[in-house]
Amino acid sequence: MSRRPGGELASRPLHFIWIADASGSMQQDGKIQALNNAIREAIPHMKKVADDNLNAQVLVRAVKFSDGAQWHISQPTPVADFAWNDLPADGETDMGKALSLVAEQLKMPPMSERALPPVLVLISDGQPTDDFEKGLKDLLDQPWGKKAVRIAISIGQDADDEVLQKYIAHPEMKPLAANSPEALVKHIKWASTAVLKSASSPASAGTDHPDASPASAGTPVGVPVPSAQPAATSAADPSGGTQAAGATSPAATNPADLADDQKTVDDVW
Repeated sequence: MSRRPGGELASRPLHFIWIADASGSMQQDGKIQALNNAIREAIPHMKKVADDNLNAQVLVRAVKFSDGAQWHISQPTPVADFAWNDLPADGETDMGKALSLVAEQLKMPPMSERALPPVLVLISDGQPTDDFEKGLKDLLDQPWGKKAVRIAISIGQDADDEVLQKYIAHPEMKPLAANSPEALVKHIKWASTAVLKSASSPASAGTDHPDASPASAGTPVGVPVPSAQPAATSAADPSGGTQAAGATSPAATNPADLADDQKTVDDVW
């Protein structure tokens, strides 16, 4: 199939998928309520980013995992119409099944080769209780799974950062630690605004087809990469931000550099 001349960026679909832990441990200390509130608070910010960027049609949905994995919001929903339904929490932590479920939807079809790299945000407070490695292989075996911007947010001290790092599979990106509701809100907002803005920009598109770049590409050009390095601070964005090498889009908030802001917040989880 021939590629479209010039990329033809107008209204290219950008799939944004929440992959949310709804296991029993998320009932403790109000974690599931905090997650529901954080995503709900992020939605208006996502809508603004989408309104400001005509290059992409942002489509949002969500997977939940506990005893197995299911689509919590199954239809790719235009962000202007997206509403969050609260997740309950119960059961095990079948993270691998969730990744396999997402992988099925990243095949072509249903994915279009004109799509922009999808954004996959995994949020968990524990360790997988199923075959995580199989689920990760299923995801990374798909060209769009490799090309996806994979963000991980760990909730509390018991989250398995090693597993989350394997999911990210990028040497410069680390799981974002949320040890309080305030930190979770910051990370959720960053993932749903700064990452979304960069992933939907023309510079991040790179190629028209996920097979057109090496499998190790990991993060599209222009997508902000969380790291431990200090970031410049601006008046407009006091949290600071960094980007991937060669980025051409504006600097975005770097949640790894929000640690100073969080020092005054007691760890709850």
